[in-house]
Amino acid sequence: MVEDGIGETRAALIENDEVLEARVRREGVTPAGTILEAKLVAVAPRVTVEAGGEQFLLPRGVSGISEGGPLRIEVTREALGGVESWKRGLARRSEETPRPAPPLADGKPGRIDGWDELLEEARSGILRFDGGELRIQPTAAMTMIDVDGWLVPDRLAQMGAWAAARAIRRLDLGGPTGIDFPTLKGRDARQQVDSILANYLPSPAERTAMNGFGFVQVVRPRSRPSLIDLAADCASFEARALLRRSGAEIGAIRLVAHPAVARVLESHPDWLERLARQVGGNVTLRADAALAMSAGHAEHA
Repeated sequence: MVEDGIGETRAALIENDEVLEARVRREGVTPAGTILEAKLVAVAPRVTVEAGGEQFLLPRGVSGISEGGPLRIEVTREALGGVESWKRGLARRSEETPRPAPPLADGKPGRIDGWDELLEEARSGILRFDGGELRIQPTAAMTMIDVDGWLVPDRLAQMGAWAAARAIRRLDLGGPTGIDFPTLKGRDARQQVDSILANYLPSPAERTAMNGFGFVQVVRPRSRPSLIDLAADCASFEARALLRRSGAEIGAIRLVAHPAVARVLESHPDWLERLARQVGGNVTLRADAALAMSAGHAEHA
């Protein structure tokens, strides 16, 4: 399913009414796969270009072009936002004709069932499984997954391995991810966990074997932020979530939101205009500091 929302496009792979895999593409952020005409703006301390109103880093560098000179680039990773808001997008030099990025996913258009539950997992970072839970936290170095629960260590690690592989796919975790399992005694117990990860991790992925302290590192391609990354940029994340929830209303409405969320919406009047067309009535906004970030709602005006 592909859901064209206000402020973002969402895609989900659904099986038996469960979201197995999800992706988000934000408006105003150039996605990976886009090829653009650019201008070289700096060669030190890092090679930086400007294109489409954004700046991108070229990790591979560039030769034969002076500062201010034109070149063509392909975006390889969009700007991440969230806890890594300072990280600009990445690109490489290209000789191909400028073109937009490929679609976020191929699928039929429509509203994605189960999306609110998925957002709550991203918001809290907690995913429960039979016998325990995962706690997921983004850091500047990697996304960390802590496996905790009340089963015996061997069984907890096995269930946690399955749940972690599922979470990596469901929440679109890319780049390096560290999984902290309970410490296991014996090589055979660790190999059982390694086998589960080998069978259930989404491809492509590379991983280390579990070490003696129960730690495994997984590395996957990263062309966009995960849902965990997006949730870390709390005000913007909740503003887009509020727009989605409010789109089911009919007639004039008032959005009531935490002041930080309200500021995001005020900075995007076009989003409010599109919501007004969607609900068929005027949309106004009221900030309420007593509300939690995620507690925004629509009321009939």
